[in-house]
Amino acid sequence: MREHDHLTLLVFPVAACLLFVGAMVLFGRRRSAPSVPQLLGSAGLLVVVFAHAAEASHWLPWMHWGAEHSVGHYLDLAGAVSGLALFPLGYLFHAITKR
Repeated sequence: MREHDHLTLLVFPVAACLLFVGAMVLFGRRRSAPSVPQLLGSAGLLVVVFAHAAEASHWLPWMHWGAEHSVGHYLDLAGAVSGLALFPLGYLFHAITKR
């Protein structure tokens, strides 16, 4: 394993967890419409982290992690798309409505 792979194993899960915890705190305090996509988007990023951990650790092998057109592949893809679309959208709405 290359050196930057070890860094990736630490940075992305920690960042996703921090985003999720921050979104949960925001949702708990305000319960506003912009906090919902942030929470769902950060949960999608956690799905990506868990999918990659499951693929690397060979958990749930029946999902065929990493194989094209498999359940694991589409779960990972859905998590990434929802995370990268919903979290910034919720953040933008939060920044606009905060004023």
